[in-house]
Order: sequence, then structure tokens, then C-alpha cells
Amino acid sequence: MTEVTVTDVVDELTGVEPDERTTALRDRRPVTREQLQASFDALFAPLSDEHFAITDRELVAAFATRLTADDVSAAFYADRARSADPVAADIVLAEASQAATTGPFGVYREAGLQNENTDGVRYAPSEEAVTALGSRLAAALAHTHLLVYRPREADDAAIQALLDAGWDADGIITLSQLVSFLAFQQRVAAGLRALALAGPASSDSTEASA
Repeated sequence: MTEVTVTDVVDELTGVEPDERTTALRDRRPVTREQLQASFDALFAPLSDEHFAITDRELVAAFATRLTADDVSAAFYADRARSADPVAADIVLAEASQAATTGPFGVYREAGLQNENTDGVRYAPSEEAVTALGSRLAAALAHTHLLVYRPREADDAAIQALLDAGWDADGIITLSQLVSFLAFQQRVAAGLRALALAGPASSDSTEASA
């Protein structure tokens, strides 16, 4: 009987061969492992991409992961985006490099939190990017930047900007799910890489985090 190889993207994103410590750590939470991969499959191999095209998902993923780190995860999604649409991928990655900043920041709507307001770089796609990518994808990139750096400002006006660019409710929900998933997946992969590259003494301290 032929053995079936099961893909586990998080293992791939560790950038190193899983060692005894990282494998044992992930195996402590098999449901989390399975759900992470199931989420990846649902987002990038959906039954239907009517509301959010697969190629656009790949481009948004490349943008989102490059915003926060130039790491294995960012390289992984950049390669996937280039495979889907090399011209658009180069534009998206250039936009991400220029838009990368530090966060989170933003303005709270609640009166009692106004003293915690902070400011930072607000991203708007370049005119060249809007022309090349189209207003719909450009709006998705702007919203992705908002979710990554200014989640407290994800209000009705932000949703309306997507609707005005041609997004519908189903597409907006999937876009939000995609950005949230990528942030979590990228953090998990980074933690596992650190564990795999660290000495044995670090395993106990990180055991509860993954």
C-alpha cells in the first residue's frame, strides 16, 4: 500500500526539519495542528472562490505576511503569489515593503480609551498599484494593512470602502478570516522556528505557548 504524505504547512514554515522537541510540542495539541491545516485548506483551496478569487487570496497573503516580517512565511506566500500572477505579485510585494511599519496603533472609538490613542503610517495604495491591480484588490490591500496595524479602526467606514470597491459581505468575511489566520499561522511558525533553533533548555519555557 502506498503511503500518503499529509501536507502540514506549519511544519514547512518552520524552515527547519522538525526535531523531537517541536514535534512533541505540536503533538500535544493535535486538534490545533489539524485545525491550522484545515483552515489553510479552506482558505486556499475552497469549494468556491466566487466571492474572493484564489489569485487575489494569494496576493493578499503575500502582502499581509511581508508587512510584518521578511521571514520564511513571507517568502512562502511570496512564492505562491508569484506562481499565481508574477506581475501582480511584484507590485503587491513592492507595496508591502513600502507600507511596512510598526504597530498596532490607531484611534479608539470608546471615550474612556482616548488617552490610549496612538498614530502611525496609514497606507493607501499607490496610483500605479490601483491602475495595475484594479480598485477591488487595491481596496483589499488597504483593508489588510488596517487589520494588521489598526484593528481598532475596523469600523463601518472601513467596510463601506470595501463595498464601494465591489466587495460583498461573503468576500469581506473571508478577507478578514484570511488576514486573521495568516497572523496566527505566522506567529506559530516563528515560535516553532525559534524553539527548533534554540538549545534544549528552552523547551520547557515554550511548552505552553503552542
